[in-house]
Amino acid sequence: MFKKIPLAIVALLISLQVFAQNQFQWKEASGNGYTYKYVTNDPMSARFYTLKNGLTVILSPTKKDPRIQAYIAVKAGSKTDPRTNTGLAHYLEHMVFKGTDKYGSLDWAKEKPQLDIIDGLYEQYNKTKDETKRKAIYKKIDSVSGVASKFAIANEYDKMMASMGAQGTNAFTSFEQTVYTDDVPSSSLDKYLTVQGERFRNPILRIFHTELEAVYEEKNRTLDDDGDKVFEELFAQLFKKHNYGQQTTIGTVEDLKNPSLVEIRKYFNNYYVPNNMAVILSGDFNPDVVIGKVDKAFSYMKTKPVAKYAFAQEDAITAPIVKEITGPDAENVTIGYRLPGNKDKDVLIADLVGQILTNGKAGLLDLNLVKKQKLLRASAFTYTLIDHGILYLSAAPTNGQSLEEVKALVLGEIDNLKKGNFDEDLITSIINNIKKNKIYESENYSNRASSLMDAFTSELNWRDQVAYVNDLSKVSKTDIVNFANKYLGDNYVAVLKRKGESEGTLKIEKPQITPVETNADKQSAFVKMVGDMPNTASAAVFLDYNKDIQKSKLGKAEVLYVPNTENQIFRLKYRYKIGSLNDLKQPLASQYLQFLGTDKMSAEEISKAFYKIACNFNISAGEEYTTVSIEGLQENFEKAVQLYEDLIQNVKADDAALKSLKERIAKARKDAKANKGAIMQGLTNYALYGQDNKFNNVLSNAALEATTSAELVKRIKNLNNYEQTVIYYGPASLKELDIKLKEMHQFPAKFAVAPPEKVFKQIPQNKNQVLFTDYDMVQAETRWIRNTEKYNADKNTVVKVFNNYFGGGMGSIIFQTIRESKALAYSTYGVYVQPQKKDQEYYMVSYVGSQADKFNDATTAMNELLTTMPHLDENLNLAKTQVKKDIQTERITQDNIIFNYLAAKELGLSQDPRKDIYNSVDKITMQDLKNFHQNNFSKKPYTYAIVASEKKVSMKDMQKLGEVKKISLEELFGY
Repeated sequence: MFKKIPLAIVALLISLQVFAQNQFQWKEASGNGYTYKYVTNDPMSARFYTLKNGLTVILSPTKKDPRIQAYIAVKAGSKTDPRTNTGLAHYLEHMVFKGTDKYGSLDWAKEKPQLDIIDGLYEQYNKTKDETKRKAIYKKIDSVSGVASKFAIANEYDKMMASMGAQGTNAFTSFEQTVYTDDVPSSSLDKYLTVQGERFRNPILRIFHTELEAVYEEKNRTLDDDGDKVFEELFAQLFKKHNYGQQTTIGTVEDLKNPSLVEIRKYFNNYYVPNNMAVILSGDFNPDVVIGKVDKAFSYMKTKPVAKYAFAQEDAITAPIVKEITGPDAENVTIGYRLPGNKDKDVLIADLVGQILTNGKAGLLDLNLVKKQKLLRASAFTYTLIDHGILYLSAAPTNGQSLEEVKALVLGEIDNLKKGNFDEDLITSIINNIKKNKIYESENYSNRASSLMDAFTSELNWRDQVAYVNDLSKVSKTDIVNFANKYLGDNYVAVLKRKGESEGTLKIEKPQITPVETNADKQSAFVKMVGDMPNTASAAVFLDYNKDIQKSKLGKAEVLYVPNTENQIFRLKYRYKIGSLNDLKQPLASQYLQFLGTDKMSAEEISKAFYKIACNFNISAGEEYTTVSIEGLQENFEKAVQLYEDLIQNVKADDAALKSLKERIAKARKDAKANKGAIMQGLTNYALYGQDNKFNNVLSNAALEATTSAELVKRIKNLNNYEQTVIYYGPASLKELDIKLKEMHQFPAKFAVAPPEKVFKQIPQNKNQVLFTDYDMVQAETRWIRNTEKYNADKNTVVKVFNNYFGGGMGSIIFQTIRESKALAYSTYGVYVQPQKKDQEYYMVSYVGSQADKFNDATTAMNELLTTMPHLDENLNLAKTQVKKDIQTERITQDNIIFNYLAAKELGLSQDPRKDIYNSVDKITMQDLKNFHQNNFSKKPYTYAIVASEKKVSMKDMQKLGEVKKISLEELFGY
């Protein structure tokens, strides 16, 4: 029977509906003579300005940290590269760091004629096909570049940013964006804007051929990366007519070998115009004041029409396209479905589809394939670009599985999606978890800026981003099923990545490059002017462990507490004093637990229960501690903790789950042996500790196979008996926390004694030796390793300054010499590593990743720097300034306060170590660095850890460095 609703309730329902529709609206306001737009109920309080010249300025103020994340974003990337000059947008990104006619130059009047000659030579080089003639032209380029470099100052941009306390100075290029990024102190904003305004006024393409060589190195790294090859193949097959698939961001080998400075300038003039750019700032500032400063810095820019990228519609894929890639990395399967671009009405549903397939906890792939251990791993997400999107699925086989079986399992879950074989309340769970993630996103100034920048370059309406969760909640299960049936048929591309020798790749050969001048000790007038600009530095804030952390006792366990006064997020950790050094089966027990249930709930049901309440549970075993982490919304604190406590107390053994886990571990171990990063990590540990080391301190295959469910469940149930610390960050009071945990968590009257820890001692380097492992790759990766002396808090300051000066960043001696001057590597560094415990030793690690044919030159260059350290007083002042400004603007907050305290405690420190560094950094002299280098680096023996192809780096060349020991994978990994 229909029941009439009272008029008052009808009115209320109508008003609520109107509010829901109108709560996210564009509004207009003014301040300081500037008009801006904003979206109501935006948690980021973002203001959107359009200056007279068309420049977009997006400001999101938040007072939490005295820093600002800054982006200069250009809506241009590889999509708009000319077909004849692929990789051009990325080239240009590198060159915008080289300065203008005002900085980066000692004498522009003398430098310019030489650069003009180089321009002309590159145009000749670009058009010449005869190899003999090309080499002759390149020799001229190299010669004239040497003359031009005498008037250039390398890395002045990086040094300016470092001197004002910037962090994360970098840039990146993708399909539709080129973005320049800096994280600067609030007090340095005037300096930052002055530099940026100048930076984009007239970029000079100086020191070009050495930077070009760095891009070559970057390209060669992609040739060694099977993941990059798979990505490129997938996009090439999905997009036959669009530049998403027809050209890569880094460009082809042929185009990289034939650059045109004329085309690069043309690209800059076409796309680096104010109506195609944005300045995005989030952090501690007054937007009414800052907008005027941004306008002043960029008002010289002139608006200019920007051609819209035109593309033909792709032909429909009517049958599956399956391609194969071979390479040394582990096997996997990648599947892609072509979807509409980001303006399409179905994009919102596409996002939800990705989350329903995998969200890390309760998606179809998560529960049906990973949780049930049918695959080693599986994931899905929507990759949405302006013109097209992709549903991107990836999966790896477990032991004994074929790639065809993996593909079939993943496609089976697509079928489940199309049939609606998923719980409707999964949609609600996903939305609740997205709400939680939005809280995390908005509380951090860096995350705010990143979201705003992505929305700008993707040409998205910010109103839709603010309303995202609200709009998502309107999507029904029927919508999802209809979407899946509309877009996800036999119209996919699958790339099967098989293990084997790399397919023949055309690497870029090493050209003859004469090292160029960097004039690292010189400074332009512009840089001096920026340095002299007044600014009031933020006052340093240090932790007081006695005041900033509240403590209590629950039984024998210590509780460390920091309140969350910002939102309703909590993070709880039980930190148990037992790890792999005590018991090699403890990590296995922690892994096993994720696949177990109780007598009342299955493992899948437990995952779903956590996800439903927007909470998360994780257990991980490290060397010394096993940590249980529970996080989520405080309103669900008791439910989340009780779910974990019920699991740990009533966990039920599952022999089938253990059998599958062993198979997955066997496959993961096999995959690790095919991973060059893991191999280098193993070699590094071998160098530090010897043949028996922390890296290969693992269960043997035989011991793993013999392990039973009963002994692992015993470890799980016994975990709570060990010494433990409770760590909490959240909105509840310490008293409330103690009351709740006393009820839910069983604290033992007496802690059990853990098995004794296995001790690994760092070994001295008494002679030069080489530890080598063969790997099929274009590049050669080399690390220099040397153990030195036990931790000494009195050396904290000199270590910090030395690392900044010598090899810790783009303005360091190592980077300027090996990459900027000699063009021997894309990536290179050298740092003195502080131990984590007071009874451990410091160690030195340097690194060069170069083309194999540059191996000798690269290792020689690093050894020269390790033997003789250049003395550059201006660089020392810069290193000290950066250390000081970093501390002035660093705010250690939330549960990071607790982890900082625990780390200091391990080093035997009772106060924030930054305080002593800050108070003593000005006293560090060049003689201090010289003595430090002399005592720890110069003419000392090293262990060289080398991962390379023995077909490309000869044994004879390695023997020049020291006695060579070829390490087998079994010896390296311990299985």
